[in-house]
Amino acid sequence: MASQCDATTHLIPMRHIFFILSLLFLNISFAQEVKLPDAAGGFYPDDPKQLSDMIDACLKDANPKTPEGRILAIIAPHAGYGFSAGTAAFSYKLVEGTPYKTVIIIGPSHFYSFAGVSVYPSGVFRTALGDVPVDSDFTAKLLNQNPEIIFDPKAFEKEHSVEVQLPFLQKTLVDFKIVPIAMGDCTLGACQKLSDFLSAAIGARDDVLVVVSSDLCHSYNYHLTEKTDRATLDALLKMDDEAFYYGVRDGKFQACGAFPIVVALKLAKAKGFKDLEVLKYTNSTEVISKKEKGVWSVGYAASVISAKPEGENMLDTKQQKRLLQIARQAIIEHFKGKKAEEIKETDPDLSKPMGSFVTLHNKGKLRGCIGNIIGGKPLYLTVRDMAIAASTQDYRFSPVEEAELKDIDIEISVLSVPQRVASAEEIQLGKHGVIVKRDGHNGVFLPQVATETGWTKEEFLSELCQQKAGLAPSAWKDPQTELYIFTAQVFKE
Repeated sequence: MASQCDATTHLIPMRHIFFILSLLFLNISFAQEVKLPDAAGGFYPDDPKQLSDMIDACLKDANPKTPEGRILAIIAPHAGYGFSAGTAAFSYKLVEGTPYKTVIIIGPSHFYSFAGVSVYPSGVFRTALGDVPVDSDFTAKLLNQNPEIIFDPKAFEKEHSVEVQLPFLQKTLVDFKIVPIAMGDCTLGACQKLSDFLSAAIGARDDVLVVVSSDLCHSYNYHLTEKTDRATLDALLKMDDEAFYYGVRDGKFQACGAFPIVVALKLAKAKGFKDLEVLKYTNSTEVISKKEKGVWSVGYAASVISAKPEGENMLDTKQQKRLLQIARQAIIEHFKGKKAEEIKETDPDLSKPMGSFVTLHNKGKLRGCIGNIIGGKPLYLTVRDMAIAASTQDYRFSPVEEAELKDIDIEISVLSVPQRVASAEEIQLGKHGVIVKRDGHNGVFLPQVATETGWTKEEFLSELCQQKAGLAPSAWKDPQTELYIFTAQVFKE
């Protein structure tokens, strides 16, 4: 039965109306909030043409070595443009014209002392070149999860470390949003938490760039600045986040953006990016050609973190043999009723979190295949666990029996980080493994499935949808279906 409106008039007290209107006004003003520049006219020109021309000249003069793989992060200095813009241009030259849609800018808080991390939630940041919107959907995934990661507006008042990166981004990218992050005094645990949240928010996206804002040593001794900076950059090249963190704490290394650097190194490890290159180094005394004692000297460096190109072997022969040894030993120990052995492995490549599948064959016939697409553990432990699972938990087969072991061959597939693709046209059969996701359903085929079956691309994707994901065979053609690709280094006994 349809209900009817109550004809009785209900009067709202005037004070309530004012309260409601004030709430509406606050919401509207917050949604339209503009973060005005603090460093314009000081750190960089506030005249649009002068600023634009200055950056153009710096980019024209920069000639960095281009990394072969995809770029995850750049590190750029944040001093006055007259001192550091020429160095910063080496980093930004590498991303000029690239299709990044979200840029995470992580800088230190210079003027406001606090513990933890401040994430600017929404609104826009203004420079002489225009307004840059904050990616509020992304920032929402970082906030309200941990008491050390909050929004404290004081961390962005008078702060230049994030702001000075914006004009360079406005000159090199189009149609992008930013995630402004200011870091105070942070524990290693807080750095790890921020890295974890960033990694989860990025997911498999390949259109997210991280910009770390940091200068290096500050001293009144030119030679001390150079010596300290050499030690800092040598440590940076090793990409050991913990050693870098404690080296800064102990005073061996110096970088005002040390904690943002640690976060970037941790994020690179989580995402499988293991190549770091220093593109350019200088310092303020070199810039002004005044290498005198008592002159304030600050170091500046431009760096890039990238991944090896797809298809390049990730592990050498020795590393492959070690993983195969670990897999077989894990299965043997399982049959003996022992718990999974806590293996100690020092090889840095085998200790990085990476996805892996273990496949078992008995005289050429499949006996089990289980893996993790995204490695939550060090690679060698993932291989250990997947070897046991492949021999006991693949529901398609009865568990492997101990008497079979002499006839079992082990094959390991080490996976690259999955990347989302816009359409099936980007998939190369035999090279790419594919993940399909839709409405809570997902499935995966390794790259070698196409080679072993001889399927066409349409057959490969249709079988993936139907067999593995429980979807309609044609679901891969729907734009609402998510497709991800990855590569695999496959080796066997």
